[in-house]
Amino acid sequence: MIRRMLRLVVFGVLLALLALVVPDGGRTEPGFALLKVETAHEVDAGQNVVWFLVLGSDARPGESILGSRSDAIQLVGINTVNGHAVTIGIPRDSWVDIPGFGNDKINAAMVYGGPQLTARAVANLVGITPDYVFVTSFRGVIAMAHAIGGITVRVRWDVTTNLHHYRPGQRHLNGLEVLDFARVRHGLPGGDFDRSLDQSSVLRGGLRQLIDRVERQGRFESALYSFMRNVETDLSIGEIYRLARAVLQVDPAKVRQCVVPGGVGFEGSASVVFPDAAGARALAARVRSDATLHGACF
Repeated sequence: MIRRMLRLVVFGVLLALLALVVPDGGRTEPGFALLKVETAHEVDAGQNVVWFLVLGSDARPGESILGSRSDAIQLVGINTVNGHAVTIGIPRDSWVDIPGFGNDKINAAMVYGGPQLTARAVANLVGITPDYVFVTSFRGVIAMAHAIGGITVRVRWDVTTNLHHYRPGQRHLNGLEVLDFARVRHGLPGGDFDRSLDQSSVLRGGLRQLIDRVERQGRFESALYSFMRNVETDLSIGEIYRLARAVLQVDPAKVRQCVVPGGVGFEGSASVVFPDAAGARALAARVRSDATLHGACF
C-alpha cells in the first residue's frame, strides 16, 4: 500500500513537471508521434482491447515523419485482461485503394494524408479501425532501442547488409542494427512478407526488453517522462499514462505474429504486393474483439 501511494505521488509530481516543460507543439523533427484516430474514443477503464497502428516513417533528416512514406506498417491489438496480443503486418508495397486517391502502394497514404489516412487505408484492407497511430522515425527507432539496452530478435535467414551479418537464431541487436534488421528485404526468400514478419519480431523483442527495464527495474515514471519529451501527440498526459500501463500488461510470450498474405507483381513498371484482402478480413474477424489468436494466422 505504501509503495502504491508513493508511486501515485511520484506520478502526480511527474504530471506537474510535464505540464511545465513539454511544449504544446511546434517541435521540429520529433522522434515519435502518438495520435488518436479521428473515429476512435478515449480509452477508459472498461475497455480491455486497444488497437494501435504502428508506422515506421522513412523520413530523412529535416523531413516530417508524418508526411513521408511508411517504411513499416504493423496493426497491433493488445488485451489488457489476458495479456495476449496480435500483430498484423502489412507489406509496405501492398497495392490498395487509398480513400480519395485511388489505387497506390499503401505506404503512400502517409504522403497523401498522414497517419489518419493511413489508418483509413489499413481499416479498408484489414477490417479493423485502429484506436491510435504510433509513428516513429529512423532516429526514433535507434534511440528507443538504445534506451532499453538493445533488442533481442529471432533471425530466421542468413543475411548480410552493409552494416552487419545476421546469422539465424536469437540475436541481441543494438540501435543501429535494429533499424538495419527491420529494413532488410533483399536476401529474404519472402521479400516484403519476411521483412514485415521481422518488423513484428522487433516489436515483440522491444516489448520484452521494455517490460524488463520499466517494470522490473522500477523506471516507469522516468521512461514516461523521456517519452513525453520526444513525442508529438494530441493525447492528454493521463491518457498516455493509461495507454502505457495497458501496453505493459501484455505478456511477450502471448504475442502472436501474422503478416497479411498475398502475391507479387507489377502495376506499370512498379513492383507491388497484391494483398489477400479476404484472408486479412477473415483474420480480423477472429481477433477484433479480444486480440487473442487461437490456431494459425491463415
